[in-house]
Amino acid sequence: MSTDARISARALARRRRSASLRRGWALFREHRSGVAGLVILGCFTAMALLAPLVSDSAGLSVTRSTGGILQPPDSQFWLGTDENGRSILTLLVWGSRISLFVGLLATAISMFVGTIMGLAAGYFRGFVGAALFRITEWFLVIPFLPLAIVIATVLQRGLLTIAFVIGITSWPGTALLIRSQVLSIRERPYIERAQILGAGRWHQIRRHILPNVMPMVFANTTLTVAVAILTETTLSFLGLGDPTRVSWGSMLEGAYSVGAMTTGSWWYILPPGICVVLVVLSFVLVGQALEDVLNPRLRRR
Repeated sequence: MSTDARISARALARRRRSASLRRGWALFREHRSGVAGLVILGCFTAMALLAPLVSDSAGLSVTRSTGGILQPPDSQFWLGTDENGRSILTLLVWGSRISLFVGLLATAISMFVGTIMGLAAGYFRGFVGAALFRITEWFLVIPFLPLAIVIATVLQRGLLTIAFVIGITSWPGTALLIRSQVLSIRERPYIERAQILGAGRWHQIRRHILPNVMPMVFANTTLTVAVAILTETTLSFLGLGDPTRVSWGSMLEGAYSVGAMTTGSWWYILPPGICVVLVVLSFVLVGQALEDVLNPRLRRR
């Protein structure tokens, strides 16, 4: 193939991808709930990225706090203070960084492991496929939260540990989803034609199977992020998070420890709780919209 032909083929492929992205965005905009979730998610992402401009990190230090103990909201502290006199707004802004970072990193680990295991378990026949499927079922049968608590207790506490624990315990559902899709794709005529033409296993997986399962992976990713953020909040609430970092889960744990509910300090509980609910809801809405956009069967319905 000549150089001009290669360039024209690449340009044609780029135009097709651009047209596909434009069609996908047009379909996504038709989902009001998905657009609303994207806007909410964009606001929290901006808050996390612009945290140094919004609030001074010195306000996270207990020794440099200037407010009273569990002080109600006023003109100086818009969301009140915690038991150490720190601004709840400052903790909320900087805590968004930790919660989103752990959620996204854990999701990346979960998607990577789940996709690899699902592809291998669905494509390979015989002992290899059966063994990978049984391993996936074994992880799926074990209660998720107790397993995460045990692993988090054994390992050294830290952000990377929490992300690893969540990612390594939340991949089985993705693996089973990918495996079922691969089993269906493996029986399609173009896979048989590729085998007859001499295509190897890696070529079949890379060029034919993986592109067909990626839309499902993308749609499932947004839903997994929501689960990962909830799990991070739960582990931090149970005191298994990084004690040197502030997250929404650690804020809830601190509010519970000082009895904020019994003392009527609602400003210590509601802000992080509402943030968790909104972020999880936004990911779920975006995931549902993406699933509808990427799945032609759902669009026809």
